[in-house]
Amino acid sequence: MPKRILQGIVVSDAQNKTVVVRVERRVMHPIYKKFITRSKKYAAHDEDNKFHTGDAVQIEESRPISKRKSWIVLGEATGVAPGLARRRARASEVEGEAAAEAEGEAEVAAVEAGGAL
Repeated sequence: MPKRILQGIVVSDAQNKTVVVRVERRVMHPIYKKFITRSKKYAAHDEDNKFHTGDAVQIEESRPISKRKSWIVLGEATGVAPGLARRRARASEVEGEAAAEAEGEAEVAAVEAGGAL
């Protein structure tokens, strides 16, 4: 039987070599037929303490490592990342655009100052 691979967001990295990953799934309500979001938290083994809160990761089912921990972190999530990772990526893009805009304004001010002399 193949091992399950899930994708989620790290919600805690307080323990040594362990991260807690929240995996969300969408299910249809049996009566109202609306899609609702269900989530579950998994403790996963992170050998190098590489991942921190807010990171999108993939985890794989493995043999039991401890009482609660039977998943291993494979690495960063590929493809479409869950919501928080997308927001973090967008925030870094906006910061980059703002820095480039400020740099452009500084160049314009320098040219104007140089032309006025």
